[in-house]
Amino acid sequence: MVKILAIANQKGGVGKTTTGINLAASLAAIGKRVLLVDLDPQGNTTMGSGVDKRSLLQTVYHVLLGEQSITEVRVASTPGKYDLIPANQELAGTEVEMVNLEQRETRLKAALQPVKEEYDFILMDCPPSLNLLTLNGLCAAHSVVIPMQCEYFALEGLSDLVNTIRKVRLNFNPTLKIEGLLRTMFDPRNVLAKQVSDQLQQHFGNKVYRTVIPRNVRLAEAPGFGVPVLFHDKLSKGSQAYLALAKEIMGDAA
Repeated sequence: MVKILAIANQKGGVGKTTTGINLAASLAAIGKRVLLVDLDPQGNTTMGSGVDKRSLLQTVYHVLLGEQSITEVRVASTPGKYDLIPANQELAGTEVEMVNLEQRETRLKAALQPVKEEYDFILMDCPPSLNLLTLNGLCAAHSVVIPMQCEYFALEGLSDLVNTIRKVRLNFNPTLKIEGLLRTMFDPRNVLAKQVSDQLQQHFGNKVYRTVIPRNVRLAEAPGFGVPVLFHDKLSKGSQAYLALAKEIMGDAA
């Protein structure tokens, strides 16, 4: 059965896009069929998957407006070995254009229905805000992966996101749950980072992934080459961390 994960956090710069690309590639590398959906108008997930967002004629924007189907829009990420629903700047206007559409919160969920059985995992990279695009991701998902840096303000933002998930569960998606909290850009030499990490584990227990994503130059470099880090430097700490995360998630899915 397919597992649908929204990668969400309204705070920017916490590693959502990095997680989407590299988790998708890691799951594909261990034999899983993966679809990655880019829901961010910046299109960084699209570019980091080796697809030029500037040359696209059809994107997730057209899917959400009901103009195209998922099968008409999806492309292959050749370096990542997964399928991609791309995005570009056009998506920025979706919020306004969807206001008067029926079922506006669940349009992505409906669009994914025909292709669900073709995949083992569907991952959705949500934008850094709690807007209608993120809401579509949360309504379509079985559960939410929350990447976060171990710093003070991250804890404040986390409570907002948990409240949003609670509201989505109440109004649109009663089975939505938190899949796990992923500590990203982690530096074990940083005392505050260790303190926040300890607090997370105290409050969320086994919802905090055992895998920790370290600060890693190779992870930062890979998007510039349009490839997941696995194909930039397979032996880097960042690459090995995302492979470990994929195996941890697969273990939880089993």
